[in-house]
Amino acid sequence: MKTRLLAFDVGERRIGIAVSDALGITAQGVETYTRTGDLDKDISYLLSVAEKFSPVKLVFGLPKNMDGSEGFQAESVREFANAMLMKFDGEHDFYDERLTSVSAHRILTEGNVDSRKHKKVVDKIAAVLILQGYMELHGGLL
Repeated sequence: MKTRLLAFDVGERRIGIAVSDALGITAQGVETYTRTGDLDKDISYLLSVAEKFSPVKLVFGLPKNMDGSEGFQAESVREFANAMLMKFDGEHDFYDERLTSVSAHRILTEGNVDSRKHKKVVDKIAAVLILQGYMELHGGLL
C-alpha cells in the first residue's frame, strides 16, 4: 500500500531527497544526488528512488523570491518536475521552500558539522525541511 511522500530540493548541481514515514508525521533524509547533466539519467535515477519508497505524492520545493513571486529558479524547478511527472504515475505538489537552504546550513553549523562537509548534506537537509513543512501545512498524508 502506498503511504509515503517523497520530496525533492532541486538545484542546478544537486538534488536533496527526503521521504516521510508511513504515517506522514516525520521526514527523513534519503540522500543528496549529484546531477549528471543528462536530464533523462537524472529523472531515471530519481524515479528508481521513488519506486523504492512507493510514494503517493511527490513534493517539489519551489524556490520563490522573498516577495512571493516566482523567478528563474522556480521556473527551472517546474520544468524539471514536469519532465519527471511525465514518467510518474501519481500525485504531486509544490512547496514554497524560501530559506530552507539557509535553515539547513544553520542546522549543520549548530550541530558542529565542519563547514567543508555542508555541501554533501545540505540539500538532503533542505529536502527534509521542505517535506516536514509540507506535512505540517497539510496535516500529514493527504
